Amino acid sequence: MSDIPCKAVFDTVFFQNGMWFVISVLFVCTGNICRSPTADGVFRDLVQKAGLADQIMADSCGTTAFHVGEAPDPRSCKMAISRGYDLSMLQARKLAHRDFSGFNYILAMDDGHLAELARQCPVEYQNRIRLFLDFHPERRGQSVPDPYYGGASGFTQVFEMIEETAQALLIHIRQQHDI
Repeated sequence: MSDIPCKAVFDTVFFQNGMWFVISVLFVCTGNICRSPTADGVFRDLVQKAGLADQIMADSCGTTAFHVGEAPDPRSCKMAISRGYDLSMLQARKLAHRDFSGFNYILAMDDGHLAELARQCPVEYQNRIRLFLDFHPERRGQSVPDPYYGGASGFTQVFEMIEETAQALLIHIRQQHDI
């Protein structure tokens, strides 16, 4: 494993699409069509722009199987495009048991997701689970509101929260893992 491009030994190393990744982040919401794919797309874009796409990977999933195989909500996609992001390659999937051992960071969009993740997660991986907004310096302990049943302003608010927090998350990962 000496050919893996990393500066330290991490809990998990992943091979996907012909590349090794040393840090992995999973964003989790209910159906994986609004909040978590938005965070996934925004974070991937930041990672790419930082030149770290060969070291950090992101994915997203839902706690339920309501929307498995579907693209993100059209309102999320529209908002993403207006802000310079592309969510078109994302497809909803349900949380799998292997995700607990397979991701370094498992980030819940709200308290309900956090509780569900904690309930399902084996004890040895509990330390990987956190609220996504815990990485935002002014929103620790808060939930990303679900924009699904609201109007366009809810999607705008969610994107703003996610963009700010994704930047803080990337800073944290870079500092924590010396990359």
